[in-house]
Amino acid sequence: MSEPTDITREMRLFVVVGLVAAAAHYGTLIGLVERGGWGPVPATLAGYLAGGAISYVLNRRLTWQSERPHAEATWRFALVAAVGFALTGVFMYVLTERLDLPYLPAQVATTGVVLVWSFLANKLWTFAVPPIV
Repeated sequence: MSEPTDITREMRLFVVVGLVAAAAHYGTLIGLVERGGWGPVPATLAGYLAGGAISYVLNRRLTWQSERPHAEATWRFALVAAVGFALTGVFMYVLTERLDLPYLPAQVATTGVVLVWSFLANKLWTFAVPPIV
């Protein structure tokens, strides 16, 4: 059996890290909606921030084993995360407020979109040495 390619290894680790970050995100979301009385949009954005912090630390160390200094990687990660944050807000608003879908299935669909964006942007720009741009 052959060794997995770098991209396969990265994708697997990204998914594992993503599951850990998603647990924090969804836990925050559900806790704030069900116990805190928050609306789904602000609650999911708070969850996104919690998951984002976990994602940065684990992806930098495990997924890409990046040696890019924090001073360079952190602002890039924050910019990628900010786009993901905006995508999360827009998708959740459209799906829950305009299309009146339940918040958890809406979050699952939103997570899929943001996952693809985040993997590509972080691989090709945030943690790449040298980055594409």
